[in-house]
Amino acid sequence: MSLLFNSKVIYGGIFLATLSGCSPDKTNEQTTTATPPVAQSTAINYQLATAEITNANDFALQQEAIYFPFYDLGITAEAVKNLNVLADGVAQASQSVDSDGDGTLDGLLLAADFNPAEIKSFTISSDPTIAKPALKKQTQAEISVKEGGEWKGKEYVGGTFKNVQSVTPPPQYTDHSFWIRYEGPGIESDKVAYRVYLDWRNGFDIFGKKTKDMVLQNVGLDGYDSYHLNSDWGVDVLKVGKSLGMGGFGFWNGKSVDLVSLVDTRDAIITNNGDIYSGFKINYNGWQINNQKVDLAAHFTMNAGSRLVNVQLKASQQLPNLAIGLVKHQGTTLLEGNQNVSGYAWTYVASWGKQSLSGEDDHLGMAVIFRRDDRAEQTTDENSYVSVMKDKGGELEYYFLAAWEHELDGIKTEADFKAYLDREVERLTKTPRVRFESTLSANAKKNPLDADTALAWAKKLADSELERKTLNYHYQGWDEYRKRPGKFEYDVVGMQIAALQELNAVSPNPAYTKALETVTGSYIRDDGHIHTFEPDLFSIDLTKPGQMVILLEQQTGAEKYRKAVDFLRENLKRHPRTSGGAFWHRATYPNQLWLDGVYMGIPFLAQYASIYETGEQQHASFKEAVHEFVIAREQLRDPETGLYYHAWDESKQAPWAHNEHGRASQFWSRGIGWYAMALVDVLDFIPESETELRKTLIDNTQELAADILRYQDEATGTWWQIMNKPGAIANYRESTASAMFTYFYTKAVNKGYLPEPYREVAMKSYQGMINEFVTVHADGKISMNDQCLVAGLGFGRDGSYDYYMTERIVSNDAKGNTPFILAGVEMYKLLKQ
Repeated sequence: MSLLFNSKVIYGGIFLATLSGCSPDKTNEQTTTATPPVAQSTAINYQLATAEITNANDFALQQEAIYFPFYDLGITAEAVKNLNVLADGVAQASQSVDSDGDGTLDGLLLAADFNPAEIKSFTISSDPTIAKPALKKQTQAEISVKEGGEWKGKEYVGGTFKNVQSVTPPPQYTDHSFWIRYEGPGIESDKVAYRVYLDWRNGFDIFGKKTKDMVLQNVGLDGYDSYHLNSDWGVDVLKVGKSLGMGGFGFWNGKSVDLVSLVDTRDAIITNNGDIYSGFKINYNGWQINNQKVDLAAHFTMNAGSRLVNVQLKASQQLPNLAIGLVKHQGTTLLEGNQNVSGYAWTYVASWGKQSLSGEDDHLGMAVIFRRDDRAEQTTDENSYVSVMKDKGGELEYYFLAAWEHELDGIKTEADFKAYLDREVERLTKTPRVRFESTLSANAKKNPLDADTALAWAKKLADSELERKTLNYHYQGWDEYRKRPGKFEYDVVGMQIAALQELNAVSPNPAYTKALETVTGSYIRDDGHIHTFEPDLFSIDLTKPGQMVILLEQQTGAEKYRKAVDFLRENLKRHPRTSGGAFWHRATYPNQLWLDGVYMGIPFLAQYASIYETGEQQHASFKEAVHEFVIAREQLRDPETGLYYHAWDESKQAPWAHNEHGRASQFWSRGIGWYAMALVDVLDFIPESETELRKTLIDNTQELAADILRYQDEATGTWWQIMNKPGAIANYRESTASAMFTYFYTKAVNKGYLPEPYREVAMKSYQGMINEFVTVHADGKISMNDQCLVAGLGFGRDGSYDYYMTERIVSNDAKGNTPFILAGVEMYKLLKQ
């Protein structure tokens, strides 16, 4: 059975169909405990993986680049000689690449065409008898320096040009030294070519092309002047001056951009030079900026058939006010992409006008493309249109592109340029949906499901994540996906740590117990203050880690933990509510009840009451907890389908809210998953003496179990991102919700809330979760894939079907890891009986 992975990471300018969630350590891989047993075979099997790839857009894709990491294929860079991607047994255009520019090949790139919404199947093979197809070279990266001459001051005299793999200019090198051909490294596709000045200007320039052939190897051989004259191949079409040029970067000082000028040294390295993918890297060593010295690495890559250059920036330390942008020529029009989109969605800033140097009074369009949430400010200085970017740990990914009207398929009007940009950002945001299964993973899944197997899968993901990043989420640590210092968050500080404690109860491991203190405990000061917690934000999400603080208090008896949990409880008492008593999701989401919040706040409320309250006070808290489920059912359940809408705005004022009933429009599967998990978890704390309250929750449990079962994917036993629209364009089988429902069914059967026939439902759901979403790696780790990283409403998130298709899809996030581990623990209990 193939597994779906849609971990959307654009890395090196390609769609990275990554399964691991974070890059493996290439130099010091540590083997964890044994994976679930892998079947052995003496026969040679050259099939490494299968992939079913779907175009998630309603328009065609040409030469769409899809990347398969060697780590997920279960192979090393040393074993890549005979790799091919086959479709119907025919070898396709592919290339082994170094996507991160570290000097080691790390994955296989496929370039494939798709009709709108088309599904295609591929096989990845290492069969040495299959020849790679003959490809025309459509990309190139190069740098060329003179040899055989001599330096005379700052000018190199004599000699001939020779292409090299890397170069570090000597101290005397500067602009117009006549040593580097066209003054820096160059990169091109069959559409357009670019160069970067490898000197104090750090200018980004454009070579407009009139041919699809590669041209850079012949540019500048006779000096600097010739490529400024129109020729058969094209011409230098941009005057850069002291600006950011074509998508360059620098530092915003509050008034203007400081270019990357003052550096100790610059290194230029060709990282890839293949038929369908090429790139180079520039290391800016010792950049003197903002009263500090920073090392900055920039990796530039291009794909065949594309105008876009992907740029990956990585600084040696945090760098606020990093700026990207475009030269600001007189008479140009500034264009901006849609800003009413999710933070992860791509958008752009562009210029259009008669700004070409070709001498033909022609049009040139330029753009920088970035994720909406990455930009802090749009501004200008004397020379450039400037996008000031947020600091996210010193890393930034963006694209730049140019479209010259004299290309063979040139864009000639502003309207056509804007339409092209709108389509490009939609393509980048809604990347292909890929169902992938490596042979290594398929073999590991052949063992029949029993208690020990279920427990092994749970431990394997828990142990893998402990090695990868779980322990990094402590106070003043680093949040991998949010790209910010650690905060008292519901998922990484609350949920995942809770899953480790549940796992520890059936399979003790000191590492699981230590994580509780290392991560959650680190946020609690000696006086009970909770670091990073904002009480007046009234975010119900931030109540979730309180359950782990309760556990710390119960285990240690430390006064600081009791003070912290009491504070959280008091904050709930003053939390704003709807007229019916439901907790607002957050102060910035007034009058709104979200399904998410039922899980985030109500288990803590019930657990606190069960431990620290007595008598009428306790009963009132239990009643308050159950009431949240009742009002959520009243306001969010659709009687026709039995499914729950994601959220409800009592005021009906939110942009996503229906103007008559205030509900959001979609049945988001994880939203329903939050509600389902909350039901079975809160029942843990409501005592048997509270007969009516328990009956309300058990009735809801039984009703929901029947309703969501009707929407289970029959073929795989999983659930789709938007539950009632299986197979709709861009929809996909989503792993976090599938794991949540698996946990819900299994625990409800274990607790007796659901009758025995649901045992088979639970087992089918569990097996589907493993088959569809797990990848086994050769180093013993596993990954859980196809996780919707986040989805919400408001602030650019309009709650439409299309919105839920644009949120980032990742691997190994706590919102999926947690129910995966909990489902494994419950399945272990079920099958151990």
